[in-house]
Amino acid sequence: MDDHDRNEIKRISAESSADKIIVTHGTDTLHVTARHLAEIKSKVIILTGALKPERLRDSDADFNLGMAVGAVQCLPNGVYIALCGQVTPWNAFTPR
Repeated sequence: MDDHDRNEIKRISAESSADKIIVTHGTDTLHVTARHLAEIKSKVIILTGALKPERLRDSDADFNLGMAVGAVQCLPNGVYIALCGQVTPWNAFTPR
């Protein structure tokens, strides 16, 4: 994932007619992509990922995605990160 990819995600999100968007993403640079998306003010955007990939036993991917699906329906416009049982505004997220 580099800035070209982030700009493409930003463009697609901004141009989408959807006002609620979930982006699945690797957890290492999730917060960097969230910062790129923060300029989009008219939508709810949630980025989520997993500490253990979906293909591994006991992955948190299903839980995190389910949490994002629930949260995207009731949050005010903004960019959020859904991980580890918490939904956090992107600018309050602390990477582990």
